[in-house]
Amino acid sequence: MSRLVWLAFLALAVCAACTGSEQRTAATSTGAATASAGGGRASLRLESAFGGRQFDRPTELGVYPGGRFFLADQAGLVSLLRSDGSDAGVLLDLRRDVLRGGNEEGLLSVALDPAFPARPYLYAYYSAANPRRTVLSRFEVANDRADAGSKLVILEQQQPFSNHNGGAVRFGPDNMLYLGIGDGGSEGDPSGNGQNLGVLLAKIVRIDVRNASAARPYEVPRDNPFAGQAGARPEVWAYGLRNPWRMAFDRTDGRLWVGDVGASSVEEVDVVQRGSNYGWNRMEGDRCYSPRTGCDRSGITMPVATYTHDEGCSITGGVVYRGRELPALVGWFLYADFCSGRVWAVPAAGGEQRELFRDDSERRIASFAEDEAGEVYLLVHGGAVLRLRAGP
Repeated sequence: MSRLVWLAFLALAVCAACTGSEQRTAATSTGAATASAGGGRASLRLESAFGGRQFDRPTELGVYPGGRFFLADQAGLVSLLRSDGSDAGVLLDLRRDVLRGGNEEGLLSVALDPAFPARPYLYAYYSAANPRRTVLSRFEVANDRADAGSKLVILEQQQPFSNHNGGAVRFGPDNMLYLGIGDGGSEGDPSGNGQNLGVLLAKIVRIDVRNASAARPYEVPRDNPFAGQAGARPEVWAYGLRNPWRMAFDRTDGRLWVGDVGASSVEEVDVVQRGSNYGWNRMEGDRCYSPRTGCDRSGITMPVATYTHDEGCSITGGVVYRGRELPALVGWFLYADFCSGRVWAVPAAGGEQRELFRDDSERRIASFAEDEAGEVYLLVHGGAVLRLRAGP
């Protein structure tokens, strides 16, 4: 039997309007946490998936035809897996092309075309060298293998530093490709990219790749908010993000949720809206950053949830739960902290965030994933992929 990590979590009262009157107890040294919220109690467990197989630095997990999954590793390998963890082949090998010079560099995201396999394309976002940059490329898949020779470079972004590359490729319900890109790195956004509409750094980009070719790798959708605006990059969908790390569309209402990594104080969750400004580097989360007090908050869309560095250090954005196994979580956005192992949820309909549990095993939660049924998986460094289950 797979090794189980048993956790109790707060019973997310079906109403999202619970107030601060809930009684909660902190996680114990065994990794368990309990809480109540006006309507009862429920429990969760984390179960090792894929037969407990260990992975080094996984960045992406997705559904692949034939009851299989693809798993991307930061080093540049995309593997196909069966549900028992056995190998089903190599989907893509970019290890010779991917730059791993910095901790945040590597193969950062992978997505299949929304019409796959009818449109047999895989999209990869990764770091590359000479010059240092991030690259979004498309590969054609045949016989469960992405042909490296079919690579079509869709977009390249120069990266002045090794950190804050962002990195999530997602297709929206509109079939457009959305890409989260960080502010270029270093500290404090020294070039002011966050508030500069003339660059793609610190942005959510939205492009149309359905008719991609070498001559015209993408088109700019006509309804992009800054298309036609002088001095602005027309690809920009939203701006003012420091380092968007993991984002996901809600399967039900199509809204885009993102975890934006903070600087020295605050981590944040945002719902990305057309043309919105999320504040960086005038603000960090819900606090002034530059200047530290009295910053101009006009025109800024505030986060839907935040937590401070007393509770962690780096957010990992997750997914809005739409599965069936955990009915108390339906309609809640799940996210985690990379350093502390805490996992939270915030109701998509609005309301206060709740800490679900804290994983005291020192595993680094680097990403979330969903299967076809909407059940949730957590990707950790140096360990097994974990599936969130009802328990006991």
